[in-house]
Amino acid sequence: MKELRKWPSFTTESLHIYDSRLMTDGAIYCNRCGAQNSAMAKFCANCGTPFSSEVQPPAPQPTTPEISPRPQSPAWQVPAAGYAQSPPRTQYGGFWLRFVAVVIDGILVAIVVLPVSLMLAGVIGLAGHGVSMPGIGIHLVSVVVRVALGMVAKWIYEASMESSSRQATVGKMTMGLKVTDLAGRRISFARASGRYFAKYLSSMTLLIGYIMAGFTERKQALHDMIAGTLVIRTQ
Repeated sequence: MKELRKWPSFTTESLHIYDSRLMTDGAIYCNRCGAQNSAMAKFCANCGTPFSSEVQPPAPQPTTPEISPRPQSPAWQVPAAGYAQSPPRTQYGGFWLRFVAVVIDGILVAIVVLPVSLMLAGVIGLAGHGVSMPGIGIHLVSVVVRVALGMVAKWIYEASMESSSRQATVGKMTMGLKVTDLAGRRISFARASGRYFAKYLSSMTLLIGYIMAGFTERKQALHDMIAGTLVIRTQ
């Protein structure tokens, strides 16, 4: 009978060593120098130290320090919210402030217009006498010319000043007022002119159109409502 081939015997210790080598991913580490070697090596390739029958445990790997999570706020706690500053409230020019501004502007316009109107009255009188015009006719023409001159002067003065970068006449600037549209923007010369001529409607209502600036919500007079303007305070 042929001799049976002898198979290698596997003891418990050798199986344990073999299994340990697999668990270390095919590498063993030297207890003396810590160098990594092949699982089948008998001696350390770095320092020559012989390996025992037990597989050396892998060298300890550096561990990262554990970072503790930040404490969370309780679910019921509402995060503090910053308080946004509310925009400043718009202040409108009332009746008495505007009344004083009108008086100041009237004085300034009169200082300029009065000398010119007197000169025109003299010229009209001389011309009327030269053509033998009756005295009442000369007086009537003089009054009409002077009133027209005053109206034109006030119109140019108010419309040009209120549509300028200052947005106010001298009287309004003195009282800390300026004229804007309903959105707070600078108005045009055309709108300022419309506002000026709408003042005649405020006068024709027994001045109630002016008095409306004292009790309306945004202190608008009748001519402000017609022109779509506001008079706001700057101080």
